[in-house]
Amino acid sequence: MIPPLPMRIDPKSKLPLALLALLLAICLITGWAPPAGRKNWALEVVPGLLLVAWMVATHKRWRLSNLVYGGTFAHMLVLIYGGYYTYANTPLGNWARSAFHLARNHYDRVGHFALGFFPALFVREVLLKKTPLQPGGWLAFLVWSVVFMVGAFWELIEWWTTLIVAGDVGQAFLGSQGDVWDAQWDMLLVGVGAAVSLLTLSGAHQRSMQRAL
Repeated sequence: MIPPLPMRIDPKSKLPLALLALLLAICLITGWAPPAGRKNWALEVVPGLLLVAWMVATHKRWRLSNLVYGGTFAHMLVLIYGGYYTYANTPLGNWARSAFHLARNHYDRVGHFALGFFPALFVREVLLKKTPLQPGGWLAFLVWSVVFMVGAFWELIEWWTTLIVAGDVGQAFLGSQGDVWDAQWDMLLVGVGAAVSLLTLSGAHQRSMQRAL
């Protein structure tokens, strides 16, 4: 009897598989006993994991570019770090507050910039593959608009979650730290992040999409 041939892994799938394995390991380690508590960790990290789960489920029939997979992995690291400590208590943000004499921990600003920067490439790829849009001004405008809308809607989610999950966990998820303009700053940084991503990475993203074909 001839033994079955070993299953070959598509070389193009190696990077996404490696990133997925590393991400799952990081989630297991950080989600076991985070200083901020598992509920806060889940609130911050699970929404991103849902997108990762969709990418895994559709990988074979709808492969994305490595740049999008890498960007999603980097974005998840930002979310996990914030969920592990809470955005208001991240060591990196506390260091920056002391070193630059800031009034608050600004890591949540980094998180909202990332919410614009990394998803912009994902939205760009979806629109290019699922609509007649071509690279150019209209594509960039629509990508920016979708990402900004998601960032604005996320502010509503933070508000609703804080109303439902009362106490310290709800306040930690909101992360306003007493800033009355926190929501406006967050939405602005989502828009800035998306714009920077489109201005700096659109060419690289186009090349990465071509290599994924």
